[in-house]
Amino acid sequence: MAISPRKLRNDVYSYSYQNDSNTPLVISVLASLIDRTLVRNERIGRKCAGMGGSVTITKTGSKTRVFDCHETPDMTIQSYLERIFRYTKVGPSVYVVAYVYIDRFCRSHPEFRITGRNVHRLLITTIMVASKYVEDMNYRNSYFARVGGITTKEMNSLELDFLFLMNFKMHVNVSVFESYCCHLEREVSIGGGYHIEKTLRCAEEIKSRQIEERGFNRIARITL
Repeated sequence: MAISPRKLRNDVYSYSYQNDSNTPLVISVLASLIDRTLVRNERIGRKCAGMGGSVTITKTGSKTRVFDCHETPDMTIQSYLERIFRYTKVGPSVYVVAYVYIDRFCRSHPEFRITGRNVHRLLITTIMVASKYVEDMNYRNSYFARVGGITTKEMNSLELDFLFLMNFKMHVNVSVFESYCCHLEREVSIGGGYHIEKTLRCAEEIKSRQIEERGFNRIARITL
């Protein structure tokens, strides 16, 4: 799947909200960016552990751990974002604004690192908040919770914690939105396309394996 900066821009600004709309291109770009962030943070974590370094958890740092889950979800970022889109149909601009929120959050809390244990909850929270900011009509928190694989109580708590940690600075003006769109375009133009295609291939391979496993289990049940 070849993604060009022009295709990405057209998709963000001229997206068609039809029931059979294809997955927005920005999802693949965002998934690629986050995947590389995860790899980089895991490398830093291993390096710190190898050097015997310890991380001092500040009062604010402990608050950012609200996004941590007990077990790392067995779902790729690409698949998770596709699931959110499939059931909510929020447009590409929502994912751009969510990207703005994630970047602001990380800048405001430098002790926070995106990991496999917190990325899914961070994504569903930022996308839901961004949807409320961008879209005229939205699903209830309980629906986003089901889509994200958490309880309504957890969804409500995550939203509130996120808003306070962000000091309710949720406004995204046109120039900021445009600058982040340009950053996503540069991500594609300077070689990010390779990572995006790799992410898509991995997601497709996982999906095919899951289909094969379901078929095998179905056959096994019939045999038994």
